[in-house]
Amino acid sequence: MKLIIKPERGLGKIKVELEEELVREIARLSERYGVPVERVIEIALKSEFREPLGELEELEEKAGELEKRAWKLEREYSPLRFKAYGLSEDNRILARELAGLIAENSQLRRFLGLKPERNPELRRLISYYRK
Repeated sequence: MKLIIKPERGLGKIKVELEEELVREIARLSERYGVPVERVIEIALKSEFREPLGELEELEEKAGELEKRAWKLEREYSPLRFKAYGLSEDNRILARELAGLIAENSQLRRFLGLKPERNPELRRLISYYRK
């Protein structure tokens, strides 16, 4: 593999021939860490390699275990979320029905000449569930 390094400004470029073993190692690192080959070469040339804080394989294993645990919790939580959604929809339907019954009741009270009944707390609850 031939590597050509061009400066950002000005003229001049450096041409380097890379060995097959080095090219394979660069490709392996690129695939392992999910970065482009060009980025691996750039990091190598700028000496931006960092030493891992711990054993990388051990950390990847822990991350895998945490991901499995998260999916397990999601499986347990999902039916609860579905039930909560069903209950909230039921509450909305009941709030609409209750609003209709309250309106009908106030019309009947007006028709019968009775004093209208104001219940602000009930109306607040209905407006909460109708959103």
